[in-house]
Amino acid sequence: MLLSSLVAQASPLSEQQVSQLQGLVSQLNPIQQAWVSGYLAASAQLAGQLSGQLPGQPTTAQAAASASLTILFGSQTGNARHVAEALAKQAKAKGIVANVVDMAEYKTTQLKNEQYLVIVTSTYGEGEPPENAIGLHSFLFSKKAPKLPGLKYAVLGLGDTSYEFFCKTAQDFDQRLTELGATSVLSRLDLDVDYQAQADSWNNELVGKLEPELTAAAGPSAQVIAWPRVDSPGSDATAGAVSQYSKQKPFAAELYTNQKITGRDSTKDVRHIEISLAASGLTYQPGDALGVYFLNDPALVRELLLLTAIARDTPVTLGNDSLTVELALTEQLELTQSYPAFVEKYAAATNNAALIALAADKAALRAYINERQIIDIVRDYPGLLSAQQLVDALRKQQPRLYSIASAQAEVEDEVHLTVGVVRYDAYGQPHLGGASGFLAERLNEGDKVKVFVEQNNNFRLPANDDTPVIMIGPGTGIAPFRAFLQQRDANGAAGKNWLFFGNPHFTQDFLYQLELQNYLKRGLLTKLDVAFSRDQAAKVYVQDKLRQYGSEVWQWLEQGAHLYICGDANRMAKDVQQALLDIVQQYGGKTAEQAQAYLDELRVAKRYQKDVY
Repeated sequence: MLLSSLVAQASPLSEQQVSQLQGLVSQLNPIQQAWVSGYLAASAQLAGQLSGQLPGQPTTAQAAASASLTILFGSQTGNARHVAEALAKQAKAKGIVANVVDMAEYKTTQLKNEQYLVIVTSTYGEGEPPENAIGLHSFLFSKKAPKLPGLKYAVLGLGDTSYEFFCKTAQDFDQRLTELGATSVLSRLDLDVDYQAQADSWNNELVGKLEPELTAAAGPSAQVIAWPRVDSPGSDATAGAVSQYSKQKPFAAELYTNQKITGRDSTKDVRHIEISLAASGLTYQPGDALGVYFLNDPALVRELLLLTAIARDTPVTLGNDSLTVELALTEQLELTQSYPAFVEKYAAATNNAALIALAADKAALRAYINERQIIDIVRDYPGLLSAQQLVDALRKQQPRLYSIASAQAEVEDEVHLTVGVVRYDAYGQPHLGGASGFLAERLNEGDKVKVFVEQNNNFRLPANDDTPVIMIGPGTGIAPFRAFLQQRDANGAAGKNWLFFGNPHFTQDFLYQLELQNYLKRGLLTKLDVAFSRDQAAKVYVQDKLRQYGSEVWQWLEQGAHLYICGDANRMAKDVQQALLDIVQQYGGKTAEQAQAYLDELRVAKRYQKDVY
């Protein structure tokens, strides 16, 4: 045995210590052994730092970095994390020591010690970094960023060509690392939503380039160190661990409840959805999202086939699968969200000169597809093409993510969602969202829907139940805060809870009104402030309520409160951010720059978290 040979190999341990260590290890399962290994490694690093290395002498962390690959991910929806984890798995299979790190957890002081670094990141909003990447992105573009002449790196970008600033965050990281003197070992790749095959190919190529250097540096006996982390009770260390179901293998869950929770005269159609996770083994934490795979509207499929004169039973190939075109359009392809690549491919396949000209004008094309679904484009430009050409022009359907509106401590093997149905009239035709229309209109109670849990480690309740929290969630942004309140209630949390909620009308749009008022009556909700924008002449929004109670908001923040925002990223989140900056300036006596620094510090401390879409 390994331990038995330690004494014979000039071990620093005495025979008695070896015996004691051997006795302990024999009582541990493999997971416990890995944790102890990481704990000892971290302790050794800390001891080395406390003892003080000589100037220029490499620390334990530096030595480890020189023989390992650090993979950082910036992710808003989880895709970048999955790609980063797949890369690490491929690297480890080749004997490379690889460590996957959430950018929000990464210590920027470690950057100067890295020799091999991979960044996998998405982009959101108007070319902005995802929430967990903001800190690292800001650091790299600040005066504090170190020169990195010894760093070899690669960047993979995930994005959506429907948006103007496609993969801009990946481009930012790539450009900045080059400016700091780092050397790219593989050209950056920017991928659209149907990214899996290309990401796998890029990962394989990267591992092939790094394998000779990193396996030689690590040596034949290299071990992957599992660094321990301290998690709050019921954290992601255990969430989903016992389930076989994932994004790649979703669970066929039963729909329990589909209840409209807006009034008859509301301009919004919001549904409370309850789904059974019984027998799935799936678990989740407040702050997580549920991924939903959906079936496209059969009427939409029929019209698309009619406009293109394609028989519904025509065979097509999709990846490695052979199936009918009707089945491919119903179950596997995107028919609601439009994107430039479809217009380009469809125009070429139908040889439509007008559409080819439109596709060549990027600005005009984006304006054209802004409110149009795939069917609208084909209605405007009907044409003949083969079934395979149509399938090849469309991209693979992506599951939609919904913030979970329940805590398992309350609902056990159920999961609840708050779904705003996308419904509008345009170009003389009614339109429905893909997933929201499926859940609201085409899925009956008792039917099955394929789902998976997507963890969101960057939207979590504080570990200490005594910590006060401020939650800002207008519209369907209320969803995760319903889960937060259920969890705090189950925990018997003593911390204060303040919720800001907004919607157009009190009588039509007060989501979960009775639940919230009951929480307020019982004292679980310390404060509930609502903004019903259309119930008076002057519109009132949640940011206006924040300013109204600015002094008290500041007091809560100074008392250690955690701050959360959920909802629309394009307008609400930015307006709330500005209101918070104004509050910090007015009541904290800070300049605009100092107020921004204050909120940045809250974000780094995980006291300011966003779940925006």
